[in-house]
Amino acid sequence: MAELTLRRRLGLANVVLYGLGVTIGAGIYALVGSTISLAGIHAPVAFVLAALIMVFPAACFAELTGRFPFAAAEARFVREGFGSRTLFVAVGLGVATIGIVAAAAIAHGAVSYLSRVIDLPPTLLLAFVICGCATVASLGIKSSTGIAGAMTVVEIGGLVLIIGGGFWAGKDILGQAVQAVPATLSLPVWSGIMAASLLAFFAFIGFENIDSIAEETTSPQRTLATAIFLTLLITTVLYLGVVLTVLATNDLADITSHPSPLTLTFTRNTGLPEIVLVAIATVATLNGIIVQILMAGRVIYGMARDGELPVGLARLSARTATPVRATALCAGVALIMALALPIVELAELTSAITLLVFALVCLSLARIKARGTPVPEGTFQVYRWVPPTGAIVCLGLLVAGVLSEI
Repeated sequence: MAELTLRRRLGLANVVLYGLGVTIGAGIYALVGSTISLAGIHAPVAFVLAALIMVFPAACFAELTGRFPFAAAEARFVREGFGSRTLFVAVGLGVATIGIVAAAAIAHGAVSYLSRVIDLPPTLLLAFVICGCATVASLGIKSSTGIAGAMTVVEIGGLVLIIGGGFWAGKDILGQAVQAVPATLSLPVWSGIMAASLLAFFAFIGFENIDSIAEETTSPQRTLATAIFLTLLITTVLYLGVVLTVLATNDLADITSHPSPLTLTFTRNTGLPEIVLVAIATVATLNGIIVQILMAGRVIYGMARDGELPVGLARLSARTATPVRATALCAGVALIMALALPIVELAELTSAITLLVFALVCLSLARIKARGTPVPEGTFQVYRWVPPTGAIVCLGLLVAGVLSEI
């Protein structure tokens, strides 16, 4: 019997929808209020800073996914750069942890919306949400990404409705953008912006998960790099539009006190019932959980296949050709973490681990390029100064975010 392997079935549209799904559902629907609480009217600047910092690791990932289009990609990147098995295991587990913790954080966001229409204890809702999303993530890759892609279209539509509603209601969104730029170098103002940037960074986490489906993507050298940049660009435009609309529509006191500032903004500008955006936001957050668990399961599978984790986790389902055991493990740990920690702490932990992993990935590419390792034909390439700069800015945001909370 032929050995089961992952199947290359995903094109650019599938991969971009996957990237947008894991990114958008993870942040803006769940944490926009918390970000504005930290930075006030300057919250858009925090999102811009987070996006600019993301450009550097995104460029490094775009080249590395072309060089090494395999599952457990970040761990492989670091092993290729440093030649260290220890770092391979540490980064692989770190990446899987990012997906697991992010799924736990987003599950809180999903429950906050679902509790408006389903009268069940939050702990029970958390269990239903995570187990249901894990089931979808265990389907065949075409089916699971197809479902996630459809949900992504819905969640993007929700953000477009929020922004469009602001313009329809005549809100001064452009004027709000001007007010967002600080006119001072005051330490309290910029401390709030930096703390918000660390949280906003969580909202951009997702593009790097594109590499987790590299072995299931057609023409990976071309498709993966293009998908990474498109995901980051589309996400940034949507986030800025939404945050500016929320600020232009509501007083800061309303934003920070309301459990769902997006829902408040939507109803005030459109006059439509709250349930419309609640339904969309629920879809968005559920989608984020699905793709995070899907990614984490692929990473665990890739490491087990390489002999770094128990071999049983490398077993694929004969029916769906997906790593069901690894996916179930990730879902179980995500549920435990969701029950143990609140959403903001989970989001900050995810951002911190991600920044460390990004810095290591950037340094790995710097070492690979310094050695002059040949590049597969058609692979996107960055200038040599980009990887070390990426490492510096990632570590800089991490340190600044930590110091701002001391």
